[in-house]
Amino acid sequence: MENIFINKAENSGIISIDLLDYKPLTEILEFDVKDHLFMGMIVKEKQFKESIAMVDFSLYDGKVVAVICSVDAIIPPWVYMLLAEKFYQHAAHLDFLDSDQVLLNLWKQNIQNADLQQYSNQKVVVKARSDIDPALYLLASSLLKSFVKSLMYGEIGMPKVIFKN
Repeated sequence: MENIFINKAENSGIISIDLLDYKPLTEILEFDVKDHLFMGMIVKEKQFKESIAMVDFSLYDGKVVAVICSVDAIIPPWVYMLLAEKFYQHAAHLDFLDSDQVLLNLWKQNIQNADLQQYSNQKVVVKARSDIDPALYLLASSLLKSFVKSLMYGEIGMPKVIFKN
């Protein structure tokens, strides 16, 4: 008698989506405004502009820049406008968030811009990963809900059914 192994997961017709595939690959650098403040706390216009003039912005060419201020200081809005002007020809993307939040926002954009219609009327499992922000699972589920046959979470062989249409 011959043993025949049948791969039920392969024959299930379930398609797996790995949200890690949509993670941005661009390097994210933080720019801390604190490093250019007088005594690390106060914006003195002349001193601030001189300090910014000394920055080699070419180091940020093609990079994503997360502008932060790691101290509790009152920063006038013109400071951020000046920084935007300086980064304009260098940074691929600029935002006033820490690097983790910038990464999450870019990751969300990648998922929103993905061609998810290819999963129309399919049984889809979103791969389980402990290192994926829950906001990405929320977004993916919201986007897939309207056109997939069923949505699951986990692995193809042992998925947790979220819904069936």
